Amino acid sequence: MNRSAPVVFAAVLSAVAASVAHADRPGADWMPIQQVIEKVLKSGFTLVSKIEADDGRWEGEGIKDAQRMKFHADPKTGEIISARPDR
Repeated sequence: MNRSAPVVFAAVLSAVAASVAHADRPGADWMPIQQVIEKVLKSGFTLVSKIEADDGRWEGEGIKDAQRMKFHADPKTGEIISARPDR
């Protein structure tokens, strides 16, 4: 077995992890998270229990109309793009 294989594998794994972590950060031109939460609450949600940057948008969970929901919000405006029940 090649002795350098584990070292190469570790380096590749570290590079992949770094690129994934970088992809899940808000962009410089994104609306600040607190303002997004305020917009989500104004749109009818009574609670935001989770929110994070994911796949180029804000993604979160909360309560709307007494139901657990997942939502996506526009990164620059904070407007809800989509919402669906969290099952």
